[in-house]
Amino acid sequence: MNKLTPLFKGIIIGIAKVILFLGLYYSNLPPDSKLQYSIHILYAIGIIWALISYSRSASFTGKFADLFGQGFRCFIVVTLIMAAFTAIFYMLNPQIADDAARFYREDLVKEGNKTPSEIEELVTTVKKQYTTSRVSLTIFGYLITGTLITAAGSALLMRRN
Repeated sequence: MNKLTPLFKGIIIGIAKVILFLGLYYSNLPPDSKLQYSIHILYAIGIIWALISYSRSASFTGKFADLFGQGFRCFIVVTLIMAAFTAIFYMLNPQIADDAARFYREDLVKEGNKTPSEIEELVTTVKKQYTTSRVSLTIFGYLITGTLITAAGSALLMRRN
């Protein structure tokens, strides 16, 4: 019998996602590379792994809520790991925020509807809030994606059983 709890499965998947992210990032792939999807595929596989193993266990009650709860426990741990990693990654790589601010400035200048002082203020705000916004987007994205994958996976497993 499999003794791995959703917590440990979430930790395994979270660490694997961090390693995969770092591998892809430092391999200098273009941002539009199809390999970027492998991070999300790994997330889905981890959640499905938690759902299937619970559905095959003796403690499975046959209820959707119990199955969804197992998936939730897994994806919430992954979300916490990825949020912490995102914060640390962007704090250790401030040049990413600098690049984003530079691109934002270029876009504002191209639009031509802001004064130089307004542009400077907006760019400074973007640069200062970059890490916070990335962490917020990470949390929101992982929660929504995890919920959808868990709900769909739970529904399919319930229908199969």
